[in-house]
Amino acid sequence: MTEDQISPELQTHLYIRMVRIRKFEEKIAELCQESDRMPGMQILANGQEAVAAGVVSALKPEDVIVSNHRSHGHLLARGADTNALMAEIMARATGVNGGKAGTLHLSVPEVNALMTSTVVGAGSPIAAGVAFAQQYRRDSGVTVVMFGDGAAAEGSVHEAMNLAGVWKLPLLFVCENNCWAGAQRHEAHCATRHIFKRAGGYDMPGQSVDGNDVEAVYRLTVELLAHCRSGKGPAFMEAETYRMRGHGEHDRQHYVDPAELAMWAAKCPLCRYRQRLLDEGILDEARILAIERNAGQQVAAAVAFADASPYPGAETFLTDVFVNPPAV
Repeated sequence: MTEDQISPELQTHLYIRMVRIRKFEEKIAELCQESDRMPGMQILANGQEAVAAGVVSALKPEDVIVSNHRSHGHLLARGADTNALMAEIMARATGVNGGKAGTLHLSVPEVNALMTSTVVGAGSPIAAGVAFAQQYRRDSGVTVVMFGDGAAAEGSVHEAMNLAGVWKLPLLFVCENNCWAGAQRHEAHCATRHIFKRAGGYDMPGQSVDGNDVEAVYRLTVELLAHCRSGKGPAFMEAETYRMRGHGEHDRQHYVDPAELAMWAAKCPLCRYRQRLLDEGILDEARILAIERNAGQQVAAAVAFADASPYPGAETFLTDVFVNPPAV
């Protein structure tokens, strides 16, 4: 096996992660069709599973991820408990944040998933702070911040990139360019077709990758993480992918040409990788069916776990809000 080859074990692992993410979010989409079933705004990343699986699979345990409002895949790939994550999304007390974060402000510190935020572009300055702490303590970890092409235009992202470049922070910026920012096409809000080219202005390497090719994402992540760990400073990855659903499950995508959706559906990262693994003899049909069945069972169990869990009680109203809670 050459240095750039990926082992069959890792290939299988990548596929399992992608299937789990897809099944998890398909179930959320299904539950959103039921009245009063899923509280809050559900924002999914159907079609972007290869980015989550490829990037996160390249990380070491000591690395930290900072995500955004489209985060379920990142957290599942990082190893967040499926039951507790579903319970949190369904606002139950057994959730990863006690049922009070919901789907948009998740934090799973036990797997070094520091935070997610619905504030567009909010993660990058926080990630710069985490990377500075890693550098100051001389830790071996790298921080990875995930954001979309819409967030790439936010001043907070540019400020974080500039500071990371000045201080040579161990920080990997990952822009998931899914062609849409809300209901705006890429060209309506971004002056350049290739966002990764902005990296040069902050003295960091920047590269693009086919975000629907999980192995290409993995390889580029490994390469850029090595740069970040070397002390040479930050790096920037633009993963070119597509958002197959609306901005949230309330959004019916009336502004999207059906032919465009069909074109990108033909590039589905799961379908492409499934066929590749079959062609290479890494997996057979029986193993693939078993993986998909197991993922479906895990998701069904997570929903049952959440349904059986209580909502947070009034006594938790002020918990996890203040470092030193006021007396009640």
